[in-house]
Amino acid sequence: MKATELESKRFDKALDEIIELFNNIESDTPIIEFSQDVIDNIERAKKKYGEEMVDEKINKVVYEMLSWLDLEDIELEEEQSEEVEEDTDE
Repeated sequence: MKATELESKRFDKALDEIIELFNNIESDTPIIEFSQDVIDNIERAKKKYGEEMVDEKINKVVYEMLSWLDLEDIELEEEQSEEVEEDTDE
């Protein structure tokens, strides 16, 4: 049985609403709170040099800066949950 055009539109609308609800459930908290001046300069750089290049440069700078810190003994929540899953699989 093939859906009518009206049924297809209703289904599409319902699916869009479900997706919107799902997206709203997740909180979008940024990892780093940049000042507005930094955000403006990032946007300018992306316009001039392209998103990919600017993202790559920012990632390299942040990675290098974080490599100066002693972080080896700190585990992230997802790393801990992965270890628990591995233990239960064995």
